[in-house]
Amino acid sequence: MSIGIDRERFVETMKEQAAIGGTEDGGLHRLALSDEDREIRDWFRDQLEELGLDVRIDEFGNMFGRREGTDPDAAPVLIGSHLDSQPYGGIYDGALGVIAPLELLRTLEEEGIETEHPIEIVNWTNEEGSRFQPAMQGSGVWVGAHDIETEYERTDENGDLLVDELERIGYRGDVPAEPQEEYEAYLELHIEQGPYLELEGKEVGVVTGVVGFYWGAITYYGEADHSGPTPMHFRNDALVGAADVITQVRRIPSTLGDRTVGTVGYVDAQPNSINIIPEEVTFTFGFRDPSDDIVEEAKHRVLAEAEAAAEREGLEWEWEKRHQSDSVRFADTCVDAVQASADELGYDSMRIFSGAGHDAVHLTDVCDTSMVFAVSEDGKSHSEAEYTSWDDCYSSANTIANAAFRLANGE
Repeated sequence: MSIGIDRERFVETMKEQAAIGGTEDGGLHRLALSDEDREIRDWFRDQLEELGLDVRIDEFGNMFGRREGTDPDAAPVLIGSHLDSQPYGGIYDGALGVIAPLELLRTLEEEGIETEHPIEIVNWTNEEGSRFQPAMQGSGVWVGAHDIETEYERTDENGDLLVDELERIGYRGDVPAEPQEEYEAYLELHIEQGPYLELEGKEVGVVTGVVGFYWGAITYYGEADHSGPTPMHFRNDALVGAADVITQVRRIPSTLGDRTVGTVGYVDAQPNSINIIPEEVTFTFGFRDPSDDIVEEAKHRVLAEAEAAAEREGLEWEWEKRHQSDSVRFADTCVDAVQASADELGYDSMRIFSGAGHDAVHLTDVCDTSMVFAVSEDGKSHSEAEYTSWDDCYSSANTIANAAFRLANGE
């Protein structure tokens, strides 16, 4: 048995949520624990209560709504994503994965359809990590990957404590931020944030896993001097060493794998003056790939390049690890449920690895997990230019709704 969510209501609900924190250019500015976040949380809680769901808020602000199943001993199927956004991001990132299960629960209620397992919908706190770091924070606390007291003490750029902001907006709940029981499965819908579905002409992505990644930082120490009288062979230019390595971060991935990517996202040069040779430069580097071995090889290569550049330019240097996450393979039971649903609904799908981290990564420590991807036009995300057609939104939403329905009935 398949179900079909109400397309018109689903689209209208997506537009309704997008108006909360919406920008003049059609994007979304709804940072975690901001006033806009409080407004969307209030709105979301109203939607859950209108359905008669059991709503609970945990100590870290994660929001859950529960629809009971026919078997009181059956473990719940959890489905959801996040409602916070990047600064001036898009209206689909995260929100699509919350509105789709909301529409699933509305459909089940309207049609009087029961499920064997309970179904829970969740809005995770601070998935984006744009105001408070790290990303995927709420789900990380919930599964025990992060210590809640440590995360409470995180501050934003204004020095505001996370725990204070959580209390200010009224969403520091009294339920422990941890699983209260065993879970059958977790499903998450998200836009792809990459170009592969569009390039292959597919409607739905059946996500089989998430890439591993490594983030590090390198600092070069040279010598400041006048940019005019100092001969080139007298110079110890920290920026030249950094530039040599930065170009290698761009080139290394093409020698390793089809899905390997490398990025330098931050550079700080001191004293940062047009008339002074840079004496200290720090930059970050990151690599991602489905293979942890390839990520490790990329890291070793860039550090070898860093050592060689330091020797050429007469620089001292050091590096530090910022973060590392192993790749994740999702459970066959959940992947197969997504695939079967896409096939039954007649959607042209493909299996795909996620190039970005999601809350689903943390949930693999708790239960079987998988994801559904919607097409991202031009692969754009984390900007107001982010776009997914309503047809593609609906196809992916209908797919995850049916996958959750299958799992909630033991299929």
